[in-house]
Amino acid sequence: MRARGRQGEPRLTAGEKTKVAWYVARMAKRGLADDRVSGGRVHQRDLERKVDQIIEQARNREEREEQRDSKGR
Repeated sequence: MRARGRQGEPRLTAGEKTKVAWYVARMAKRGLADDRVSGGRVHQRDLERKVDQIIEQARNREEREEQRDSKGR
């Protein structure tokens, strides 16, 4: 059984890490572009959902790998 990252999060592949970094950078850019006149609330839920989806896919991939490894033994 593989050791997981912090708080039970799955290990991400290089491609997944790149995608997450891209979405986090876009969130930061949106935050910087906010003029704070309209209450300082920038909608970022769409990007947060994309990051959550990547993490969920990684979690499912790890579960499939664990099942495949346990069947092979």
